[in-house]
Amino acid sequence: MPKTISEKILADHAGKREVFPEELVEVRIDFALGNDITAPLAIEAFRRSGAKKVFDRERISLIPDHFVPNKDIASAVQARMLSEFARQFDLPYYFEVGRMGVEHALLPEMGLVLPGDVVIGADSHTCTYGALGAFATGVGSTDLAAAMITGRIWFKVPPSIKFVFKGKLRPWVGGKDLILHTIGQIGVEGARYRAMEFTGESIDSLPMADRFSMCNMAVEAGAKVGIINPDSITEQYVSSRAKRPYKFYHSDPEASYEAVYKWDLSGLEPVVALPHSPQNVRQVTEIPQTPVDQVVIGSCTNGRLEDLRLAAQVMKGKKVARQVRCIVIPATQRVYLEAMEEGLLEIFIEAEAAVSTPTCGPCLGGHMGILAPGETAVATTNRNFVGRMGHVESKVYLSNPAVAAASAILGRIAHPREVLTR
Repeated sequence: MPKTISEKILADHAGKREVFPEELVEVRIDFALGNDITAPLAIEAFRRSGAKKVFDRERISLIPDHFVPNKDIASAVQARMLSEFARQFDLPYYFEVGRMGVEHALLPEMGLVLPGDVVIGADSHTCTYGALGAFATGVGSTDLAAAMITGRIWFKVPPSIKFVFKGKLRPWVGGKDLILHTIGQIGVEGARYRAMEFTGESIDSLPMADRFSMCNMAVEAGAKVGIINPDSITEQYVSSRAKRPYKFYHSDPEASYEAVYKWDLSGLEPVVALPHSPQNVRQVTEIPQTPVDQVVIGSCTNGRLEDLRLAAQVMKGKKVARQVRCIVIPATQRVYLEAMEEGLLEIFIEAEAAVSTPTCGPCLGGHMGILAPGETAVATTNRNFVGRMGHVESKVYLSNPAVAAASAILGRIAHPREVLTR
């Protein structure tokens, strides 16, 4: 019987010939991860269980990335729990400050999560790795604890929804715009506990960085996973990075889907999600003049080198508006180094933006960019709920890196071409 990529991965990991939507299955996992907010709870549950060892020390990663470098004593205690646990069980993939990065950019970059994997993480944006053709999803901290002990977890097989994107994308339109457009069309519950499978000619030509951005925000539509069938672009990305063998799975042409959406996006301009929901989407050209106080370029959604290149292309030779603070956060140390070697950091600093060490920081209102009452931010992050980046009376607009950079320069939400034609 024809199957989707998600069904094939789960069937193989469950040791079954095939699985069906809504079926409960227990599967082996290929990789598990936690961060400095979620892993301490998992560690406490692990210790309460009486377990004496982890299922596989090379299939677990602990990444302090949310409140680091430690913003206060409480966050320092949480981060210390990770380092002590990693030392006790000799976990090679614990990444300390100076070596770490934002988890969902770091692990693919390191070749630790791969096509065909089942990956769980105690973080909702673990769905990012679906860009590689992996079944990857967020879980609770106690689920992570159980998986660290057993190497297994159960799922209800999600029904799949297929999204077919057609048309050549306009300049400054990328993966962030495609996923925001999608969420704007179906809503934040439009794919609840579904596998969002992204296909079509627009996806076929999409670089990995944009694919990561799309799958990253599948959870903002309520999805269990976002996933893309791997291809030559995937192979080029993973072949030089992979720490172990991997397998490409593909959906069968006649596979059954709960729903199929088809869009021609050749006319799409860059889009922005307005407060206070990722589904509140408009094309940037439709937004009235909106002054901004802060711009954040970074996060697990848009902190990769390609994202920084886009922002630098817009900001080169320009200055951030005097009333705006612009914070640029490379997602990993490698991204930071490569951005420095390419001269991107020089462009940002000469534009009077601040460049930070890798951290999730402002995305979750943790630190490194908290908003005061009444302030407005444009961010390349993934959520803009009430109080997400600071005070409940602040506002966050979500955009791609080029729109964010243009908004920093003009001091209002802007299309990149407004900056480059001046």
